[in-house]
Amino acid sequence: MKNLLQYHFKHIAMMGVVLFTLSSCSSDDDDYEGNWIERSVFDGVARSGVAGFTIGDIGYMGTGYDGDDYLTSFWSYDIDGDYWVQKADFPGSARNAAAGFQVDGTGYIGSGYDGLDELTDFYAYNPSSNTWSQIASISSPRRSATAFGINGYGYFGTGYDGENDRKDFWKYDPSSDTWTEMVGFGGDKRRSATNFIIDDLVYLGTGVSNGVYVDDFWVFDPSTESWTEKLPLDEEDDYSITRSNAAGFTIDGYGYIACGTSGGTLTTVWKYDPSDDTWETRTSFEGTSRQDPIAFSNGSRAFVGLGRTSSLYLDDLYELYPFDEYDDED
Repeated sequence: MKNLLQYHFKHIAMMGVVLFTLSSCSSDDDDYEGNWIERSVFDGVARSGVAGFTIGDIGYMGTGYDGDDYLTSFWSYDIDGDYWVQKADFPGSARNAAAGFQVDGTGYIGSGYDGLDELTDFYAYNPSSNTWSQIASISSPRRSATAFGINGYGYFGTGYDGENDRKDFWKYDPSSDTWTEMVGFGGDKRRSATNFIIDDLVYLGTGVSNGVYVDDFWVFDPSTESWTEKLPLDEEDDYSITRSNAAGFTIDGYGYIACGTSGGTLTTVWKYDPSDDTWETRTSFEGTSRQDPIAFSNGSRAFVGLGRTSSLYLDDLYELYPFDEYDDED
């Protein structure tokens, strides 16, 4: 009888350990914070490698590659209304892997690759008149650069020039239509990097060079035009942030990096807290894994879509609700 009681007690104790373990795992829902909701499918042809920018509550994007052709078509997405409108075509040659940014309500797109050459030309888009005008070209051709607009200026750098990955940065002054080379970026060479803006500071990282995914992460202060290195993207053992061809965006004071490629296309999403320079994983992107997507963000809402996975070009769009509980039925 004693042995039988010990047997039952032992198994009850083991069951308690299992139940406690399961309960502990299920209560730790950090990995499942955030929910993705599918939005209006893009009206145009599926594509990847587009360039774009967000002005107010409207996202703009165009150019790209659809698997057969390089493109010039240009579109807007209404964040509040959840619909697409075709706009005036991009006036330069058809291309993908161009860079885009906005300054004081004017959008800019340029550089890229037309299937033969890396490009230097840049164009300004006026959303009020739906018209384009050519501006000064950059000094050296390239594709897969990164760009952003802040404090009345545009900034453009890194990328691939056809022979070499780059790490230089350039400043565009719309008032004089001039580009000026900057100094001070101490990061690695790279192409296909990601950036996002939080509280008038620009955070830049990810990308690839010489077949290696770079792990350095930087913040740019436009008031001093200085770069400061932050903790690397592999600082913690459980970090798996390094990648290229990802989407970067901001929601309510936090930065996000989503999708991209690292030995294969990804759905993983990471949230950055600038207050303590740390990252946390969030609910994975709920569409098909992809690289070269577009991201629209007005600071409080963000959308990720298009891009490609292997040879499949995509036209879907999803919105992230970062603080909602994950719901796999949405």
